[in-house]
Amino acid sequence: MNGNPQQGFGSRAMRAFTRLVVTLLVLAMGGAVAFLLSQLNARTFTLEVDNGQLIVMKGRMLPSGAAPYQPSDVGLADTYAPIPLEGHDVPSSLLTERFSERDELDRALFSQLEALARPRIASEDPQKVERGVYYLRRAERLTGLSQEQHTTLKAMLADVAYYQARQKLEDARKLITDAMAQLRMAAEGDNRHSRSANQMLSKVEPAATKLEQDLLDAVHTLSGPASQDEQPPAPAAPAAPAAAPGTPGPTGQQPPAQPPAETPSTQDGGKGTP
Repeated sequence: MNGNPQQGFGSRAMRAFTRLVVTLLVLAMGGAVAFLLSQLNARTFTLEVDNGQLIVMKGRMLPSGAAPYQPSDVGLADTYAPIPLEGHDVPSSLLTERFSERDELDRALFSQLEALARPRIASEDPQKVERGVYYLRRAERLTGLSQEQHTTLKAMLADVAYYQARQKLEDARKLITDAMAQLRMAAEGDNRHSRSANQMLSKVEPAATKLEQDLLDAVHTLSGPASQDEQPPAPAAPAAPAAAPGTPGPTGQQPPAQPPAETPSTQDGGKGTP
């Protein structure tokens, strides 16, 4: 006996509807998971070495994949621009790490900038020191450093402050020397500026000459190591206090007793015994 055709059709329709609903739910859940994974990946930073540079990568708005980090803000773009490695080896563990926050990324970048800067600022080669200063300036832009890293950075900047001051004094001396040479050239001959140049020379040349010499001494003499003759004398050892009578000397012995002074006898009317 055949069943009711309407009942069979209704059952098939219900099953089809159920399958459709389940399929839509699965697709919706899959889409939600993909969206969440995409958001998580888009907030993730990684590091990559390419062509001798350390490059900051930022996840795409996809479940996976990344591209070089290029923020629209000019300041941030300079902060996270590729870092020249100059032969420095980046640990492989750092290249496989994922950073979910920019502060974590800053702390990781600082470790590499410190490693690049430290040997260069300790060099006697001015060009190497300049490269070390470049890496320190890059590190200064990072805002997510730990307190310990801030202390380290401050100490390293203090190390190069002397070099920078010395270099600026040398630059100032060269500028003054060039300016005075140009004034002397302008003062010679008959031209529309010769009178003003002569007046300027008469006003500033004595002071400029002295300042040039002072800067020369500061950069090339005072900044060198002190000679033996310039070493300050060693402080004299304090003198040992005199021992009181009856006090043991340095060897623990009693000082010799002094003989009593002779006094005139009271006998014979105060005259001494003959």
